[in-house]
Amino acid sequence: MFKVAMIGAGSAIFSLRIISDFTKIPEFEDVEIYLMDIDETRLNSTFILANKLSEEMGTSLKFKTTTNLEEAIDGAKFVINTAMAGGHNYLEKVRKIGEKWGYYRGIDSQEFNMVSDYYTISNFNQLNLFLKVARLVEEKAEKGAWLLQAANPVFEGTTLILRNVPINMVGFCHGHYGVHHIAEIIGLDISKIDWQVAGVNHGIWLNRFFYEDKNGYEILDKWLKNNTYEPKHPFDDQLSPAAIDMYNFYGQMPIGDTVRNSSWKYHYNLETKKKWYGKFGGADSEIGWKWYQDNVRAITKTINKLANYVSMNPRIKLLDFNLYKDYLNIEIFKEEIESIINPEKFSGEQHVPFIDSIVNDKKQRFVVNILNNGIIEGIDDNVAVEIPAWVDSNGIHPEKISPRLSERVIKYYLRPRIMRMEMALEAFIKGDINVLKEFLFRDPRTKSEEQVEGVLNEIMNLPENKKMKEHYSK
Repeated sequence: MFKVAMIGAGSAIFSLRIISDFTKIPEFEDVEIYLMDIDETRLNSTFILANKLSEEMGTSLKFKTTTNLEEAIDGAKFVINTAMAGGHNYLEKVRKIGEKWGYYRGIDSQEFNMVSDYYTISNFNQLNLFLKVARLVEEKAEKGAWLLQAANPVFEGTTLILRNVPINMVGFCHGHYGVHHIAEIIGLDISKIDWQVAGVNHGIWLNRFFYEDKNGYEILDKWLKNNTYEPKHPFDDQLSPAAIDMYNFYGQMPIGDTVRNSSWKYHYNLETKKKWYGKFGGADSEIGWKWYQDNVRAITKTINKLANYVSMNPRIKLLDFNLYKDYLNIEIFKEEIESIINPEKFSGEQHVPFIDSIVNDKKQRFVVNILNNGIIEGIDDNVAVEIPAWVDSNGIHPEKISPRLSERVIKYYLRPRIMRMEMALEAFIKGDINVLKEFLFRDPRTKSEEQVEGVLNEIMNLPENKKMKEHYSK
């Protein structure tokens, strides 16, 4: 038996994915899971559903709730951090201020970093939380404990923590499943593909692609000559015109969120976004992101409603699919529920299988974010990279990246993206607002010094940014 702390557990769907995965590994039936969140209503919903799910899956998982970060981490062997300081409300508030000052989609939407909840300029509170959690892991968690970083920005967060706090730490993301999506669309059996991805979080590239010993890129090229793909929803962009155009320029296929994290060429305005990402304009257009937020709100409301129903009707069965018939019109919810209540299917999140590998010495393959240390040529050792690795009780064993990433990927994509990460971390560590200003002076949307001063001043003066303002006023 050991303790797991889940920070930001009020994010019910993510938490239930993790809890569901714990119920499907027999060795983990007695694990103690501390659910921590500052939103007690959402936290209680997660607690109710977690207990019910564990009971129906026949496990003895033990759940406790707390709004205290230190209590959650104290004595934990694994800490999963999915918390977003300020939540989506803060992100949208800052985005609106940015647009008021002439920055379409906000100041944090930057070249090679366009993902709408991946803030790197106005995210002082989030980076501060990252360090606080990491230092509590160092001070209060079990000796040798692991911090599993799930909250964005994973690239900046993983690099920041591993440079400054001596703990076991790894960052996770879903982006590599873009390889599975390509396989599904062009009709390949994923189990027969020999693949690798490499780069930085939200900036990974398909460096190795073989199918039954054949060059997978030749198969892809043939498919692209004879087919076009229409997106089913805003996040369905893996074979969008933007992805194909990037592939043609860089020589390797961008995978997952890398397609979103592209240059200004694809992001000047909504019309441009529609040209490159389809009728929705991609996930990060005003249309695409509203679609995402509407779905998140609907799912959150549904989860709270479901938890209340379960608390009043303890004999109902969560594993009965008919229970969800009124909510299955929400496609994302349907997919989530299918993975959570299916005893034979894991959620796709890597966190629990990773814990399984560490605790039970099961050698398994993951895509992880760790410091480079020579893994990818042409990138500094102290930069967090996202690469495939094998994991067992002795830790993380990175694969050799072969073949290498293309020269253009290294020079024209990764290095400029890394520079932006370095600027964000230097500004945060030193409290130097001039670095944030330099960020914006290089932004093609900036027309004057007054614009830069004005937008940063208004963001700094938000009530929730009191510490940020003090930090940058040194």
